[in-house]
Amino acid sequence: MDKYPVIIGETSMVFEFTSQGIRGSIAKLVIYSETHLHNFYNLGFGDKDEATGQIDDEVITNNGDSEKVLATVAATLYLFMEKYPGAMVFAMGSTEARTRLYRIGITNNLIEIQKDFDVYGLLDDGWHPFEKQTAYKAFLVTRKRSNFMS
Repeated sequence: MDKYPVIIGETSMVFEFTSQGIRGSIAKLVIYSETHLHNFYNLGFGDKDEATGQIDDEVITNNGDSEKVLATVAATLYLFMEKYPGAMVFAMGSTEARTRLYRIGITNNLIEIQKDFDVYGLLDDGWHPFEKQTAYKAFLVTRKRSNFMS
């Protein structure tokens, strides 16, 4: 899958890239944030607000390159987990439609993703191994144990 080049922040928790599409060049951010749980990180993603430098995860870009953008976000997981190999990464869209878009992105790349990662989806009764065509509320990704770098 085609992806954009990524600029990696010095802590490997912030990644920046530029979407190129029908609406021009749009700066994007992927930020992994620590939570109160040990080794549990939240994945934040969206357009970079040029005024504040922060993520705007509610704007709808429609730049015509969503598959390439999602593949780039997925690629940041590899970079992040090289630095934080025991991490569990939580992701949820800011809206139901965004969460559905994430599910579609995972589904479209599932064979590739499952080579290196275990993916789970959140339902009312807890976490389940990811299955296509299931409307999850959120996602959890961990590096497969056999693929940890020692």
